[in-house]
Amino acid sequence: MSTRKTLVVIGNGMVGHRFVQASVERGVTERFDIVVVGEEPRAAYDRVALTSFFEVGAEQLSFLPEGEYDDPRVRLVLDTAVTAIDRDARTVSLGTGEVIGFDVAVMATGAAPFVPPVPGKDLDNVFVYRTIEDLEAIREAAKSAKAGVVIGGGLLGLEAANALHQLGIEAHVVEMAPRLMAVQVDDAGGATLKRHIENLGLGVHTSVLTERIVGDDSDGTGGKVSGLKFKDNDTPLDVDLVIFSAGIRPRDQLARDCGIEVAERGGVLVNERLQTSDPAIYAIGECAAPAGKMYGLVAPGYQMAEIVADHLVSAGSAAAFEGADMSTKLKLLGVDVASFGDAFATTPGALELVFADAVGGVYKKLVVLERDEPEGGFVLLGGVLVGDASAYGILRPMVSSGMTLPENPEELILPAARAGGGAAKIGMPDEAVVCSCNNITKGSICATIDDKGCADLPCVKSCTKAGTVCGSCVPIVKNLLAERLEASGAVVNKGICEHFDLTRQELFDVIAIHGFQRFDDIVTAHGRGRGCDICKPAVASILASQFNGHVLDPTTANLQDTNDAYLANIQRNGTYSVVPRIPGGEITPDKLIVIGEVARDFNLYTKITGGQRIDLFGARMEELPKIWKRLVDAGFESGHAYGKSLRTVKSCVGSTWCRYGVQDSVQMAIDLELRYRGLRSPHKLKGGVSGCARECAEARGKDFGVIATEKGWNLYVCGNGGAIPAHAQLLVSDVSGEDLVRYLDRFLMYYIRTADRLQRTSTWLGTIDGGLDRVREIVVDDALGLGAELEAEMARHVETYFDEWKATIEDEEKLSRFVSFVNAPGVPDPNISFADTERGPMVPAMAGGPVSLGTTIPVGAPSTAGVK
Repeated sequence: MSTRKTLVVIGNGMVGHRFVQASVERGVTERFDIVVVGEEPRAAYDRVALTSFFEVGAEQLSFLPEGEYDDPRVRLVLDTAVTAIDRDARTVSLGTGEVIGFDVAVMATGAAPFVPPVPGKDLDNVFVYRTIEDLEAIREAAKSAKAGVVIGGGLLGLEAANALHQLGIEAHVVEMAPRLMAVQVDDAGGATLKRHIENLGLGVHTSVLTERIVGDDSDGTGGKVSGLKFKDNDTPLDVDLVIFSAGIRPRDQLARDCGIEVAERGGVLVNERLQTSDPAIYAIGECAAPAGKMYGLVAPGYQMAEIVADHLVSAGSAAAFEGADMSTKLKLLGVDVASFGDAFATTPGALELVFADAVGGVYKKLVVLERDEPEGGFVLLGGVLVGDASAYGILRPMVSSGMTLPENPEELILPAARAGGGAAKIGMPDEAVVCSCNNITKGSICATIDDKGCADLPCVKSCTKAGTVCGSCVPIVKNLLAERLEASGAVVNKGICEHFDLTRQELFDVIAIHGFQRFDDIVTAHGRGRGCDICKPAVASILASQFNGHVLDPTTANLQDTNDAYLANIQRNGTYSVVPRIPGGEITPDKLIVIGEVARDFNLYTKITGGQRIDLFGARMEELPKIWKRLVDAGFESGHAYGKSLRTVKSCVGSTWCRYGVQDSVQMAIDLELRYRGLRSPHKLKGGVSGCARECAEARGKDFGVIATEKGWNLYVCGNGGAIPAHAQLLVSDVSGEDLVRYLDRFLMYYIRTADRLQRTSTWLGTIDGGLDRVREIVVDDALGLGAELEAEMARHVETYFDEWKATIEDEEKLSRFVSFVNAPGVPDPNISFADTERGPMVPAMAGGPVSLGTTIPVGAPSTAGVK
């Protein structure tokens, strides 16, 4: 007798789709067959990016291009409405006449556009802005229209106005409130936004009430739209197309009809588990009203979807919906707008700090509160940013953390020019010296950019030497580069790749703020397309830094590059190298013997590296787990030689053996390596600890270097070897071991938060306004009040560390990827032979061609897997 149950999902919008995804990922389909019923004729798509439909088409917006879910236990029914829920019989009735029984139902019916009872709303060429079908109809009507108006100046209304603008017709926005985006921004911010939009050629009409839509009445039925009549204004606005975007209302009629409780102002009442008054029926997304409140953003809906999926997996789950952050940051008609926290200063005692640049079209406001003693200082409550929202990623976390603001909090919103960074844009003559360290002028830098074709900062620094000493001129150099590129017609995009307009730092902040743990959710909310070999590994690294999950977990395995994908380094002949961790270079005779035996038994070439480790070369993919098993059983773990993470902390022998040593450098190196092992970062990290000033560990050539003194330890940061060597610079001196670890925790986490992808610490330092002095202010003096937060992030990393090799060999699903040939897993192929070279045993190319970097079918072997 089958014990399988049926789960019916009513709605296939973004939230309903996310719920199905979360259910499949969590294994809900092991117990439930899922039936998803959607009213729209197409499968779930990205409604947040609806306006981009005119540029990319419906297919690019679709979450299910194939029109169905991959899991065969999920049935998708489209273009069909659920007409009734019978709670006693536990059935739902469809518009087609089909009746489906359920054990659990999830209502994800979303919301419907609110159309106020304005006379003329039933005329031809009057639309709402909610679905792809709506946009298709608007596009068709716009072919013969001359001017259109959007009634409603909120987020969606401005998106609709943008759509009309893209379609090439005259566009207007009408808002009864005194400002645009009245829910998100204040009067001054709304005024700035209005100027931006008007400068684009759109008409903006605020503080007006629509009295009626005027028709031409050419056919006696009211006809088509010919204008919009405002109250107390006799002259109609001359338009022939109208879009309503006056808000949304939860679609809760199904709940009302079957007796489920609804909120006073609409929406299905649910508890913190998202259950309705009927425990077998849940409601999520815009149709739900937790504690009587409706949430009109997609992020809270996704959060609700995840919580319900958790409860279906485990009835005892502690997951609960306790409200959601309604902060927003977006680009409307090319204008950056952000609102967060208590943006309207409703908290008693709140104060406002405002920067307004009417000429530049920038408005920034911070809402702060002075705390009573003994804490003292100011905390950030919220803010509004219009025209320049680049600081959102830094400011938004300050609200939730409750951290004390810097002594002069206004500096958080002042433009870079106030600190010298914007000087390049205010008429600096060519003979002005930009880099005083090397006496490099603006004219010289600009000429080099043009003549050498420099397109990035490293090229400019390499060719001119500007910004390579103290780094204080780097912001000006960056501005000059951007200006020259823009003047040449080049598009200056700071995005990490074509799929994201965000930098790595902005991506890091987005993931931290929203708690995203899946690439698909991140690209859906803040990017486009399906990702690439640039953004996928970068996102994988950020997720690993923040959540410390296994890189081969199903949600992240397909994001990894070749090395991380197999937890080993691919070599030029297609084989892999294995590098076990040897903290501080200290190793026992027994462990040395194990490494030797493994190298002998698997015919591997061994090499002692410059980082005091032993590298084993020549391993075939299917041999990797067997090698790891031998090493793990002997007490070794992954040395992360394959990852953008901590590699080694090199040490001398220190005071234990050396007559010059003044501190135990070996133990310090071991402690630091074990503390930071597995720490994923924008680029690889290397450290060193020397027991005295003779510096035998070469600590000042490392990303972080520690040198013992008679009074404690000196900490150096931002050095490296490689193609462009850099000496580390002294951050702090004569500190205790405890303080050393605290400052190093902060430094590493600040670098991980703010560096660009594949950016070493030395290069990163050159991009920091104020250079090392600024880093010292943040790390040592805690100028931004981030110290405790950065330390807590490192503590979470230390507490959640696990060995990736050990976790892989204990997981059959993860082990399944380690096969060289999909049609002969685990079977040595006779076409592969071993040959000795002058460097010892090596695995050469396979007969008939080189060994592939991934899974292959051996030459001449019959395929049993259907691989093309």
